[in-house]
Amino acid sequence: MTVHGALMCARNVTPHIDVPIVLFSYFNPLLQFGPEPFGPAAIQAGIDAVLVTDLIPEEAESWTQNLLQHRLDPIFLVAPTTSEKRLARIAHQAHGFIYAVSRAGVTGTRDEMTRDADALVKRVRSVSDSPIAVGFGISSPEQVRAVWRFADAAVVGSAIVKQIEKLGDSPDLVKDIGEFARSLVAET
Repeated sequence: MTVHGALMCARNVTPHIDVPIVLFSYFNPLLQFGPEPFGPAAIQAGIDAVLVTDLIPEEAESWTQNLLQHRLDPIFLVAPTTSEKRLARIAHQAHGFIYAVSRAGVTGTRDEMTRDADALVKRVRSVSDSPIAVGFGISSPEQVRAVWRFADAAVVGSAIVKQIEKLGDSPDLVKDIGEFARSLVAET
């Protein structure tokens, strides 16, 4: 996948949905695309916010200003290991929402949620009024409901990718992934 390809996908889907789209990327592909042309291209594609997973807030000022100039929300990650000083800086620079990483380590589905996420959300709320989304390892309806008890949103990524891999080239891929996503928020 390329930035151009992701923007083309977003442009194709935005006429059919009414939810905001957050582009997740590493910084290098965005630099290769070009910081100046990225803003207008992202807006034209229907992107609402951008999370650059490897761009630290201490080095993001010009990138953040470029996004804001084009009415794109810069999203930043916070983790259980984030210091109070850095948390305040991130809260100041973030727009749209703050992405709270539920635990230290790498992403991927997990069988249980950690208590670190709840404590981290409380810390973020002490320095920010922005909505907080919790992600990393959320893969079941029970985990989504658990996150909703203390955060504004639950981010499910790896579990959806796993479903896509399982379904392969199924002609019903989009329908089946939609059903899987709806099952995560269904009342039991």
